[in-house]
Amino acid sequence: MERLTALIPPAGPRCRRDWPSVERALGTPLPGDYKELVETYGGGVFDETIWLLDPACPDEDYELVAAAAERAEVLAGLWQTEPVPEEIQDTGAQVIPWAYVEGSGAYLYWLVLPGREPQEWTVILDEGRGPAWEHHATPCAPFLLAALTGEAGTGYFPELPADEHRFDSNDDVLR
Repeated sequence: MERLTALIPPAGPRCRRDWPSVERALGTPLPGDYKELVETYGGGVFDETIWLLDPACPDEDYELVAAAAERAEVLAGLWQTEPVPEEIQDTGAQVIPWAYVEGSGAYLYWLVLPGREPQEWTVILDEGRGPAWEHHATPCAPFLLAALTGEAGTGYFPELPADEHRFDSNDDVLR
């Protein structure tokens, strides 16, 4: 978080969220780095590319709990016709979205494995408009920083790194 806030200083005061209610709605605790991201920036888009889902966003497309329900339904249908990614084939494994990639249909998910604490969840992403999935053995905040700086080792963000980094909050973008 220190490197991320140095790269993209937050624009406003911290945004408190009712995490116990969010976690009850999702049925699971959430990683601390994600909570810190949301409380530091609020919901919005980094470098016009990566939308951070926010449990307090009034737009369902960018609201964490609504997105999680929608993605679970979409993926359940998708996996009737496409192979389930190897990382998710473990009994009890699941994915929960935490960010959306602008214009691609791709989501960044946590890979939630049985017996793993939220701070141990790693990032898995889908290509959005195809069957490929890519796993990164890192939590969400370090992955976000790596994606924004071009250090993530993935081809899913060809427009990154941006010449100038910025964060646009939901309040500014979704008016």
